[in-house]
Amino acid sequence: MKMNDLIHIRRAFHQIPELGFNEFKTQQLLLDTISNMEQTRLQIKTWKTAVFVRVEGRQDYTIAYRADMDGLPITEETGYSFASKHEGAMHACGHDFHMTIALGLLDHFASHEPECHLLFIFQPAEEGPGGAKPIIEADVLGAWQPDEIYALHIDPNLPVGSIATKPGLLFANTSELFIDFQGKGGHAAYPHTANDMVVACAHFVTQVQTVVARNIDPLDSAVVTLGVIAGGTKQNVIAATARLEGTIRTLSMASMEVVKSRLEAIAAGIEASFACKIAIDYGSNYCEVYNDPELAEAFAAFSKTRKGITFVEAEEAMTGEDFGYFLKQYPGVMFWLGVDSPYGLHDSRLQPSEEAIGIAIEHMVAFLSAKKPR
Repeated sequence: MKMNDLIHIRRAFHQIPELGFNEFKTQQLLLDTISNMEQTRLQIKTWKTAVFVRVEGRQDYTIAYRADMDGLPITEETGYSFASKHEGAMHACGHDFHMTIALGLLDHFASHEPECHLLFIFQPAEEGPGGAKPIIEADVLGAWQPDEIYALHIDPNLPVGSIATKPGLLFANTSELFIDFQGKGGHAAYPHTANDMVVACAHFVTQVQTVVARNIDPLDSAVVTLGVIAGGTKQNVIAATARLEGTIRTLSMASMEVVKSRLEAIAAGIEASFACKIAIDYGSNYCEVYNDPELAEAFAAFSKTRKGITFVEAEEAMTGEDFGYFLKQYPGVMFWLGVDSPYGLHDSRLQPSEEAIGIAIEHMVAFLSAKKPR
């Protein structure tokens, strides 16, 4: 597949971002593209909006490569001529890049017999509610169980030609956070007849600021971010309800449990103080991304030998990624790919350099071609 073809495919994906488990156009574009490849070595399965492609290799050992498929509920502001055609949705996390790179790898190995069997996993719903865990729990891979698994994520902060990873913990444990307050509404002139949920919500927000500062070991790391606050309907109406939305991120599961326990204790206190009811929903929870140390060291060593590649020792990040569920099931590695964008992930103006697509494909073709069973 030529570079012009790859750029065309990436831009086609970019125009049709779809949210989790609704990637119907994306799935069809994947299947149409794969149908034009050499089919002799390929076996294809679908599940919901996922696509799985197995490439027959010489040795009975399977290496998986995962690419996520979904977009984000963000209105695009890139100014691209190929901007999203789906109002209120955008590929603002680089999944259009991820799929294109995987297709480039697949196209190469469809016509060049690999040493090991290769399994390409095009996974829906990474941004939520999470597609990796359901795929594992439903056992949809069946006999196609991998012995190792790899994935990349674009990094706007790294220059093109850079690859970064580390053994062990790479990304944090994450949990969504939705908190609903229920009180009693009323007229602004008669506050004594109501239970004001804007006030209750404000007290909750203030107290949450102590959860990490006074409960988590300073040598550990945790973040509680409340990104949405909503309550009330009019300036002279006391709010009967309010809602907070946010996220929890920790480097250890023990800290995750501490944070949740403290949030629930604060909620109980606010309920008693304001005679209200509070419901907490943790939504989707993603486990940590933990790279297999031996495989990560081997991948780093290989990357350091490659001309045109600058290998960077990554630091642990509070980023969340449901690839962690695959890594709990199979040994493997996730790594960052530099794409040199002036705007970051989940930004409506994200503009990764398309030059990184060819670099990633060339690097992973070389890595997978040289890979031996362990």
